Amino acid sequence: MTILVTGAAGFIGMHVAKRLLDGGADVVGIDNLNDYYDVRLKRDRLAQLDSHNGFRFLELDLADRAGMEQLFSNGEFRRVVNLAAQPGVRYSLDHPHAYIESNMVGFLNVLEGCRHNDVDHLVYASSSSIYGANTSMPFSVHQNVDHPVSLYAATKKSNELMAHTYSHLYGIPTTGLRFFTVYGPWGRPDMAPSLFASAILEGRPIDVFNHGKMQRDFTYIDDIVEGVARVLDTVPAPDHEFEPSEPDPATSSAPYRLYNIGNNEPVELMKFIETLEGALGKTADKNMLPMQPGDVVATYAEIDALRDAVGFSPEIPLEQGLAEFAAWFKDYYGSSH
Repeated sequence: MTILVTGAAGFIGMHVAKRLLDGGADVVGIDNLNDYYDVRLKRDRLAQLDSHNGFRFLELDLADRAGMEQLFSNGEFRRVVNLAAQPGVRYSLDHPHAYIESNMVGFLNVLEGCRHNDVDHLVYASSSSIYGANTSMPFSVHQNVDHPVSLYAATKKSNELMAHTYSHLYGIPTTGLRFFTVYGPWGRPDMAPSLFASAILEGRPIDVFNHGKMQRDFTYIDDIVEGVARVLDTVPAPDHEFEPSEPDPATSSAPYRLYNIGNNEPVELMKFIETLEGALGKTADKNMLPMQPGDVVATYAEIDALRDAVGFSPEIPLEQGLAEFAAWFKDYYGSSH
């Protein structure tokens, strides 16, 4: 089986592609290798995949309609994992067009590729960000998510709506995965773990927003990958118990599903920093700041739907995950960064 993984040079994309390759699948990976962050890190991630005979990489932008049409027509993909996106909440405040081109136009090209080339299952990345202004905890896939607080979140909500439309009109099985604060080795340098680790090791103060009164459902990359792999093998069918008069956002009369993938255990930001300090063996100087625009105070994943569907829930504790991350960070960047 040949599987297409978009965003293969990305943090989650690289880990998912490696898992699929280790499981015996052939993987075609695409990525536009943009300079949102250090391209060297992206190329070094790809180098982790190049040793597999079943891996082939193409530098391609999702928004390139002709390129995507050719990719799908030549590829004979049975399954597609769409992990390519313009990420980041704060960046979306100043660079909105990048999100529409990658996350909306690009996703449409993925859906069209699946539609015209008999793809058996599309699994795509959504985000915990779409819960937006909702404060009812834990966040459930059965809740309404019509109040995003960033354009990034709005594009991810739009992806879910677009996927449902294609599942309904063309019978394409689609599954959306709302990832919760993913961390681990090879993580993005613009995310808190890398930003904090870099500053701590260099003796610079770290920026702690909302004066540390934040909670995140930190989820280790290996748990995310396990969830993706299991969901990929669980092709959704129409839900015959779907009730149109009281529609459940997580399911449908079409072959469409949504799941949260989170650790199901929100962690105080100050506890996260304290654990990272222990893993790095150095204390942070903290610069306490107010809340940032587009951010949310807390995230907390309710994962019953995922557990019921694929028999798995994330379980790697923060202490173990940050120890793995800190070891990789020191090795990759050098102990003094």
